[in-house]
Amino acid sequence: MGFIGGRGTSRRPVKELRKTPVSGEAYKEYQRKIKAAAKDTYVTVGRGTKTIRFGDLKEGQGTQSAKGRYVSAGRGTRRRKIE
Repeated sequence: MGFIGGRGTSRRPVKELRKTPVSGEAYKEYQRKIKAAAKDTYVTVGRGTKTIRFGDLKEGQGTQSAKGRYVSAGRGTRRRKIE
C-alpha cells in the first residue's frame, strides 16, 4: 500500500505503486518494450500530414556533445566556448 499525490495538495491511497524506471539503461529497455508492444499502431508525423507505423521509426541516437562549441552569454553580447 502506498500513496499518490497530485501537486502536493492531496494524497490518495493505492494498493500498489508502479515501479517505472525514469532514467538510464533501465528506461531505455522500458522504452523498447513499450515500442515493441505498440509496433502496429499508426502515429502521425510531419505536422499531421503523414501517418506511419510506430514500429518503422528508428531508435534515437541521443544528444551530441557540445564540447568545442560556442554558447551565447551576457544577453547575447558575449560568447563562451564549452570545454
